[in-house]
Amino acid sequence: MPDFDMLVIGSGPGGQKAAIAAAKLGRRVAIADRPEMVGGVSIHTGTVPSKTLREAVLYLTGLSQRDLYGQSYRLKEEITVADLTARTQHVVSREVDVVRNQLARNQVTLLSGTGRFVDDHTVAVRDASGQDRLLTADHIVIATGTRPARPATVEFDDRTVMDSDSVLNMADVPRSMVIVGAGVIGMEYASMFAALGSKITVVEQRDGMLDFCDVEVVEALKYRLRDLAVTFRFGETVAAVERHEHGTLTILESGKKIAADAVMYSAGRQGLTDELDLDKAGLSADKRGRISVDEHYRTTVPHIYAVGDVIGFPALAATSMEQGRAAAYHACDEPVNAMHHLQPIGIYTIPEISFIGKTEDQLTDEKVPFEVGVSRYRELARGQIIGDTHGMLKLLVSPGDRKLLGVHCFGSGATELIHIGQAVMGCGGTVDYLVDAVFNYPTLAESYKVAALDVTNKIRQIDRMER
Repeated sequence: MPDFDMLVIGSGPGGQKAAIAAAKLGRRVAIADRPEMVGGVSIHTGTVPSKTLREAVLYLTGLSQRDLYGQSYRLKEEITVADLTARTQHVVSREVDVVRNQLARNQVTLLSGTGRFVDDHTVAVRDASGQDRLLTADHIVIATGTRPARPATVEFDDRTVMDSDSVLNMADVPRSMVIVGAGVIGMEYASMFAALGSKITVVEQRDGMLDFCDVEVVEALKYRLRDLAVTFRFGETVAAVERHEHGTLTILESGKKIAADAVMYSAGRQGLTDELDLDKAGLSADKRGRISVDEHYRTTVPHIYAVGDVIGFPALAATSMEQGRAAAYHACDEPVNAMHHLQPIGIYTIPEISFIGKTEDQLTDEKVPFEVGVSRYRELARGQIIGDTHGMLKLLVSPGDRKLLGVHCFGSGATELIHIGQAVMGCGGTVDYLVDAVFNYPTLAESYKVAALDVTNKIRQIDRMER
């Protein structure tokens, strides 16, 4: 008889939800992770600390209140790293307690150590003293997550040349910083440090940033960041980074040189699979350390599953949780619906970006007719009250059946607001629901009604002309 019905390697969002789902179905479940990493990368170096840092930045700088109280307004004049990390450490420790409590409450055995395969049903869990404990399980779930990818040509010291993990442990707020990579993580940190007053230069080898987002929204973000003295170097590649006594020198292939206190690399993520001994279980990973799975999150070995960032796109905490639950249900022969194809994307820049569905460019390429409705926060009472006059909500609507094809939001609360559009789209609703609905006043949610009226008026004009 195996030691467990299910053994999960990794306690991040995907691993947690897989373990708890199986435990609720009456299975004997264990989850293995290093004691200092309970909750996974998401809690310790990823989602939770970076989003908490963002809240601390917004609060202490008073940035979101400057439209009301003047551009010189700050809650604290000299903001130190200690000011920023105090809130982060508090939230991280609370979240770890929540995870431990949930696992204990559901009678999931928490094993301290790192797991590696001995064979396809056996995992050796090595504790801090180097002792191995061999455990067998009917089903195994790999949820080891990722680490920041580090180019071999760059010498990281985690003090002046950092990645998105070590940036959380910096000694001082840099006066200037080069951020290499204009992806989601790069842009989130660029906006945070710019808000703190750091002079930021973003270097990106592509011709633009966040190319999967709505063009108008990206332009709005770019405008706001330039207003915070962010410089963009698109179409540029870093040739070398030199460390000097008083900072760093980033040399671009074009010959440009950028002096700064620090450099942060945001060059993608690498799957944490190199120490799993996957070959002993009959598995392999690609060059980015990712494991291939089917629609049920099964690997090529049917009783071994993989979920979360280690399987690649979309690599979000939210989707990882659903993947973990779905994998556990499938392993336990419990019926489970496939994950809904409509998934919101949230980007925690300053201001936030969030969207669901198609962009204008995608619909144009697919030759799908659409009409646009826009609402701007400055026209809403709530927008004036909170001092956000830059935010906007955009609805893309099919003129034929009046269904929502996409919702794009930029500004305060965008990642919360998007779920209204998600609910309407997911339930097959039309823009007419938003026209007829009554929203609380004053709220940012009213932006849906304003945008819905805007787009239906446009559709009505076209209909009248065609009669």
